[in-house]
Amino acid sequence: MILLSAQNISKTYMERKVLNNISFFLNEGDKVGIIGINGTGKSTLLKILAGAEEPDSGEIIRTKGVRISYLPQIPEFEEHGSVLEQVMLHLPSDLKQAKEFEAKSILGKMGMSDCSRDISSLSGGERRRAGIAAALIQPSDILLMDEPTNHIDNETVQLLEEQLKKYRGAIVMVTHDRYFLNSITHKIAEVDRGSLFEYDGSYSTYLEQKAQREADAEAKERKNRTLYRRELEWIRRGARARGTKSKDRIERFHELENREKPAEAEKLQLQSVSSRLGKKTIELENISKSIDGKNLISDFSCIIPRNARTGIVGHNGAGKSTLIKMIAGEIQPDSGNVTIGDTVKIGYFSQECESMDPSQSVIEYIRETADHIQTPDGTVTAAQMLERFLFTPELQWNRIEKLSGGERKRLYLLKVLMTAPNILLLDEPTNDLDIATLTILEDYLSNFNGAVIAISHDRYFLDKMASEIWELTGDGAVIRYNGNYSDYAEKVLQNTDTAEKSQKQTEKKERTFIGKKKLKFSFKEQREFETIDDDIAELEQQIADTEKGIAECSSDYVKLQELSERKELLENQLAEKMDRWVYLNDLAERIENGEMV
Repeated sequence: MILLSAQNISKTYMERKVLNNISFFLNEGDKVGIIGINGTGKSTLLKILAGAEEPDSGEIIRTKGVRISYLPQIPEFEEHGSVLEQVMLHLPSDLKQAKEFEAKSILGKMGMSDCSRDISSLSGGERRRAGIAAALIQPSDILLMDEPTNHIDNETVQLLEEQLKKYRGAIVMVTHDRYFLNSITHKIAEVDRGSLFEYDGSYSTYLEQKAQREADAEAKERKNRTLYRRELEWIRRGARARGTKSKDRIERFHELENREKPAEAEKLQLQSVSSRLGKKTIELENISKSIDGKNLISDFSCIIPRNARTGIVGHNGAGKSTLIKMIAGEIQPDSGNVTIGDTVKIGYFSQECESMDPSQSVIEYIRETADHIQTPDGTVTAAQMLERFLFTPELQWNRIEKLSGGERKRLYLLKVLMTAPNILLLDEPTNDLDIATLTILEDYLSNFNGAVIAISHDRYFLDKMASEIWELTGDGAVIRYNGNYSDYAEKVLQNTDTAEKSQKQTEKKERTFIGKKKLKFSFKEQREFETIDDDIAELEQQIADTEKGIAECSSDYVKLQELSERKELLENQLAEKMDRWVYLNDLAERIENGEMV
């Protein structure tokens, strides 16, 4: 049964058409993940489905009596009131007493046992957990969640995963957490250039299906390009007859010339840029730090290797950001020393994201750091780097106030990288960044010529990036583990869901190269490829001769019948040869490009 349908939905923001006549249908039991590049309209679509925003055109139809629970990116609470009161704020009054135990239970599982605290005293991560609890206890048939894993620690993400697996209603969520998508969803909806593309299956299946869709579109375009080149040559030689076939062929040429070409997928192209790093990097010597009487870091020492790839994990409030700020020199330890080498150039990406002037243009913001930068491929201007970050020339002159939250994060990341650092300190870089940006950032970090230390709750990101994990226990200890997040989880988190292991296997499978040998012609295909142009020319000449014969014997009906049948046979043979010619030329182009099978 269809619970909700969105038909021909369009929405424009500040002259940007983010949704263009899209349709979406949600059935009972559907578990849908919405993905796409930042600024494409994912959150807008979710708000429209929730009824929190109206489309410019189109219609939202909700089945009578269907109940919707919605978690926005920023949970909405009153200014004051206890955590428990705020979590149950939107519950019907007759359900509040019955739901109180469930609310306390969910909050307790999420590390918020003191439900009497005032909501105003909560940190960003704690408010997020309270928002999740509020969404989960709301009686609903549809659960809509916008970036539910943002700003919460790894353990809370796994607890949320377990809760959503038990949820019996339909789920639609916007998230960049790829393991989370794989574990929960069985359908992916991708928002791209105002359109919506749907794929059945988990995130891993989506990757396969999208790759196949793009490969099919590219194969079709290659065939069209090949056929267009031949028809162009024919047009340039001049049509040799003015019969119906010639007119049809001219029309086909114009159709090929004016065909809609498949849009190229937008991809970030991050060049690995860094300054020279000497032997001395950063040394932490017996550093300790307490905040508000809580001991966060106690007597920690470490020399950061020049090629470090370190992931930092721990509960919200355990001191992760505090540690990275001490390494960056943003705050000082209570005791101990942080020694920074003379050649060290730190690039610090803070979780809060620096303050931006909303009236400033995108390109002016970047030019404040550098107007050009030296990359392995040569000098690149600020405008060119912005284009590589998916900021088109038109967007570059837009004011920052017009950007989405994710686009601002991407812009801020570019500014950090434009400083050409040799040690990168990243505090929750995966929050608010889309999957496309994360994928390329991971590739960038793998080639980065310097040290990387990153705080993240994104298990997929830590598996790709890290070769060492630091766990902050919250009582001052910093425990170091060799390996990536999955290695850490296997050693420490014995109760981790078994799905995580299957995700690791899936990730390995995704990276496995399927091809085993180069594509090549068979002996028969090679001979056919060498002679097919002559064969086609011969058939075209025979058709021309036959047409001439038909014109000369218009009164001899027997001969006319024979020639007409011969012409039809020749045209069928030519059509088959043309199909074969397209196939062989497409195959030749793929062989030249070094494709494997």
